[in-house]
Amino acid sequence: MRRMTTEEEKATAPAGSTRRAFAGRLSWGLADQAASSISNFAVGICVARSLGVTAFGVFSLAWVTYGVVLNVSRGLATDPLVVRFSGVSDTAWRGAVARSSGTALGVGAAIGAACLVAGLALGGQVGPAFACLGVMLPGLLLQDAWRYSFFAAGTGKKAFVNDLVWGVALVPAMLVAARVGSVAAFVLAWGASATVAAGYGYVQSGILPRTAQAGAWLREQRDLGYRYLVENVSLSGASQLRAYGLGAIVGVGAVGAVRGAELLLGPFLAVLMGLSLVTVAEAARVLRRAPHRLGRFCLLLGGGQAVAALLWGGALLLMPDRLGELVLGDVWHSAAQLIVPVTLGVAGAGLGTGAAAGLRALAAARRSLRCQLFASACYVAGGLGGAALAGTVGSAWGVAAATLAASAVWWLQLRSALREHHQDSIPEVRTP
Repeated sequence: MRRMTTEEEKATAPAGSTRRAFAGRLSWGLADQAASSISNFAVGICVARSLGVTAFGVFSLAWVTYGVVLNVSRGLATDPLVVRFSGVSDTAWRGAVARSSGTALGVGAAIGAACLVAGLALGGQVGPAFACLGVMLPGLLLQDAWRYSFFAAGTGKKAFVNDLVWGVALVPAMLVAARVGSVAAFVLAWGASATVAAGYGYVQSGILPRTAQAGAWLREQRDLGYRYLVENVSLSGASQLRAYGLGAIVGVGAVGAVRGAELLLGPFLAVLMGLSLVTVAEAARVLRRAPHRLGRFCLLLGGGQAVAALLWGGALLLMPDRLGELVLGDVWHSAAQLIVPVTLGVAGAGLGTGAAAGLRALAAARRSLRCQLFASACYVAGGLGGAALAGTVGSAWGVAAATLAASAVWWLQLRSALREHHQDSIPEVRTP
């Protein structure tokens, strides 16, 4: 007996069950992001309290570099997977995941080797941190690839469990790192616990990553993958340039202060970083099922995040200094001055990600690329220009202004893309 595909099941399912399925997938997405947020927050707090603002700045440079490499992997491997293999048959999904995860693993091995060599050459306090990051990159990227794969299949519960495994493994690893008391030890602990979760991802899926098929995957997805690569790298690369530039203009301690303020808004930054785990897949489903609802879906998504970020930032302004010092230690006093601009920046980014999810679902790679290049240029200019004019606080306000301007551009491009999609679909409806 032939098994029904996911799309056939959707077509025959009652509207109520479809809504319940969507709510279930979204709930698991929120739960997964909560688990990811808690892990990221715990790592940052542990490092900040253990090492102080300068060493925390060094760790933040390694963290920002990881973000760049992660976005390389996502652009080439997992973003095309989510766009083209969400809600497909199990056979098609498994084949795509084997190639996609193999690509992520290959990216981690190649760039990890380069980081290892660079770290050994640098020496000092920064060198060992980057060398350890290079060793850990394959496991970090593979773990992220499993999360994307599970959400593409609509099985967000597996992604949540995988992140939970990472969090559990992180506890003893952080305790050992705290006893060692170096940035390199914390990087190793963070990456090793992710590698444990990456191994468990293979147990969950039963799929062996095929690194030998990475070339085939890149060729198949080149129309989307390379545009997403440029788009993602421009985003994370802008963050890296701002961090390096801020360290050069103001000092490494300023990087730690910005990272401390971002940690206070960690739940929303983690959601933004992994937003496509849930929203692109769901936007693609909305587009297939009810294209006229995509704009409203994106608006609710972005607006909800922006409002939540503003509420959280308002609560942070009311937090007493004693509690802030308990959370961040010596980093609190410099980070507290940045809460308002960082909150506005996160709210603007949250609003923009709603439009970005819609453009991804529409496979409007050219439009999303233009938006991201504009946003990245504004981010670097605002962050470094503000730093030159008014130090760390000026950099934070410059980034906030840049993010809000970029959000407006994202929404203008989504409106144009939706109009084009509607016009293109009219002839299809009239064709007998």
